[in-house]
Amino acid sequence: MAVKEKRTIRIIGERNICLHLSNPDHQERIIKIGKALSSSTRLQILDMLKNTPRSLQEIATILNIPLSSAALHIKTLEEAHLIVTESQPGIRGSMRVCICSMQSFHLETFDADIDSVNKTISVDMPIGSYCNCDISPTCGLANENGAIEAYDTIQSFYTPARTQAQLIWFSKGYLEYRFPNICNPLLPLGEISFSMEICSEAPGFLENWPSDITVSINGIEVGTFHSPGDFGSRRGKLTPPVWPNGNTQYGFLKTFSVRENGSYLDGKPENLLIGLKDLKLGDQPYISLKIEVKEDAKNIGGVNIFGEKYGDYPQGIIMNLTYL
Repeated sequence: MAVKEKRTIRIIGERNICLHLSNPDHQERIIKIGKALSSSTRLQILDMLKNTPRSLQEIATILNIPLSSAALHIKTLEEAHLIVTESQPGIRGSMRVCICSMQSFHLETFDADIDSVNKTISVDMPIGSYCNCDISPTCGLANENGAIEAYDTIQSFYTPARTQAQLIWFSKGYLEYRFPNICNPLLPLGEISFSMEICSEAPGFLENWPSDITVSINGIEVGTFHSPGDFGSRRGKLTPPVWPNGNTQYGFLKTFSVRENGSYLDGKPENLLIGLKDLKLGDQPYISLKIEVKEDAKNIGGVNIFGEKYGDYPQGIIMNLTYL
């Protein structure tokens, strides 16, 4: 009986590549990735290796190309850090085994620099990138392929897969996000704001299901959105087909902000006794954002938080710093 060759390889490298066009240190890498992706043969090789490691000889055979050509394609993909290769013992000596080392590639054309027109810095935080949580069922997370782990289990909020979440829901408690503190101390800050798509959380959906959703910045409560319900009578504009009808589909885009003279919700005053100084933005290397349904809220109706691939708005949670 023939001995089966080894087909395992340990993946070392970036799984999710994010490069910024305006960063000089990234530009050479972007050029190499562009070159690597400019060949239909190399795209076939990447697709072939996305889940299964294969030897160089096997790649050449499947694509019906010379071994030397396969080696050149593999070298180009390696130089772009899109695949990794490893020499392993085979039936007749050693063989090179290859596998795709990345899951996604994202090119940013806008870095966290001040926009010269409106003097604003923006950071879009994926909703699964929370750093702390204390929540109660009903609860769960979903990505564009459906539910992550099991419904109504708090343990699922600690799985590594949570970072891929595009929809998060819980009945009470909080999630905390920490944004990079990129405030420029040499410029006068006029406003800090956070925008997000949210609504209440009911079993299935109920459009008359009020909930008081409170937002805090650096531990200071800046406003409460009195959500009227959990919406699912129509499909969300971005909600993927895999997400069933009868479940939450979309929410409201709400903006919580703090200026020197108070806090605001969608531009309307919330608390005029809170100002930018109260947030003490210079004290930490991060800016904390907490989204919460409090234990003592009048309406404990939960919260849904939508990412860029669910609901009606293609975004996560966006922090804006606007300078005077």
